[in-house]
Amino acid sequence: MRIDIISCLPQLIESFIGHSILQRAQERNIVTLNLHDLKKYSQDKHGRIDDYAFGGGAGMVMTPEPLAACIEELLSNRKYDEIIYMTPDGITFNQTMANSYSLKENIMIICGHYKGIDERIRQKYVTKEISVGDFVVSGGEIPAALVADAIIRLVPRVMNDETSALTDSFQDDLLAPPVYTRPANWEGMEVPEVLLSGHAAKIEDWRLQQAMERTKKRRPDLWKKYSE
Repeated sequence: MRIDIISCLPQLIESFIGHSILQRAQERNIVTLNLHDLKKYSQDKHGRIDDYAFGGGAGMVMTPEPLAACIEELLSNRKYDEIIYMTPDGITFNQTMANSYSLKENIMIICGHYKGIDERIRQKYVTKEISVGDFVVSGGEIPAALVADAIIRLVPRVMNDETSALTDSFQDDLLAPPVYTRPANWEGMEVPEVLLSGHAAKIEDWRLQQAMERTKKRRPDLWKKYSE
């Protein structure tokens, strides 16, 4: 898998992708992650990539020329399964989407900044617009990093124990059950006896019941979807 991320502030993502699971995925040559500094594609002598919005109003807009130059350069080398733009008005990202994208070969992610990117770039190049929630952050870099992490950890051979991802929250429309580790008794609080029993079937049944109870209590929207 290859993921190309276009950003005017790639430094915000560098540290994120250089550690833990994302680092391991790259070192194993399972995933290639590339950051592209949009400022290098500026056609302005001062390196500007933004301008005032037509019609007035507060905030700046990312101009189309640098984005188009970067996107076209990437497209000249390969075909992309998806060109994603991170934006608050996109479809909310979820685990089902992460599962689907983990099967793709080439993904491009565009990080917006300021008041966003020129609408014509969205119309010409973008195939999917994604949000990470109903809130606004300073730019698309952190959302892009979140999406990349959610996708990459699902790619085969990235995680040391691939079955771990199958028991994550949202994989089956349920929240994950509570988990415990040593010591079995901590400050008078004991681990549920069933988890110490060694009885695999009883443990799985307990985990399912706990996941159902937790989902019903904390996420009634998910519980409704699961129980339908």
